[in-house]
Amino acid sequence: MNPFSLEGRKALVTGANTGLGQAIALGLAKAGAEVISAARRDCDETLALIAAAGGRGSYLTLDFADPMAARDVFAGAGFDILVNNAGIIRRADSVDFTEADWDDVIDVNLKALFFTCQAFARACLARGAPGSIVNIASLLSFQGGIRVPSYTASKHGVAGLTKLMANEWAAKGINVNAIAPGYIETSNTEALRADEARNRAILDRIPAGRWGRAEDIAGTAVFLCAPAAAYLHGAIINVDGGWMAR
Repeated sequence: MNPFSLEGRKALVTGANTGLGQAIALGLAKAGAEVISAARRDCDETLALIAAAGGRGSYLTLDFADPMAARDVFAGAGFDILVNNAGIIRRADSVDFTEADWDDVIDVNLKALFFTCQAFARACLARGAPGSIVNIASLLSFQGGIRVPSYTASKHGVAGLTKLMANEWAAKGINVNAIAPGYIETSNTEALRADEARNRAILDRIPAGRWGRAEDIAGTAVFLCAPAAAYLHGAIINVDGGWMAR
């Protein structure tokens, strides 16, 4: 058996209409998984890419502005893999940051992630089947950043919850791990790339000398969902061009 194959597995990838989620959904499909792409907007482009690669996929509307949006998705549906990629960001100086911007980000990035994991784990345990969860953390799971207080808090929380859930579910056959992407070319980092000074400061620190691409994350996600990672629990893998090594 190929230890990196996902043949016969069924995956849900949240926030899969673009960026990291789209690349991860495509990567899982190429590895053999049936991939359900979930987002609040249509995933037509993602599904077209999956089909062009010879994979299997479909679309599910989920809006994690409601943190319980996935509560009824998993029971009896036969999912083996969950990738929690959906996330939002708000930028403002901490002295000006609003309660609404705090709550919106925490609800999507942290509260929804936990209750989606809970629903997935309940379904796996009910049918006595193993499962793999991959949470998308961030470099701001370890660092403070600037002007993104709720995002930083949420991503620190993702790292902590990944470890907690791994502690509770590892012996029950559910792997819970996380990927901490570095500075990747996505809509969330558009403002940083458009700021010439910030863009140069970021590039100067990245040993790889470039911004990451969404597809740079996909291979790590496939690995974490595959039999090859069966003994990996509670890990947070930095895919950052060497940023955290500086």
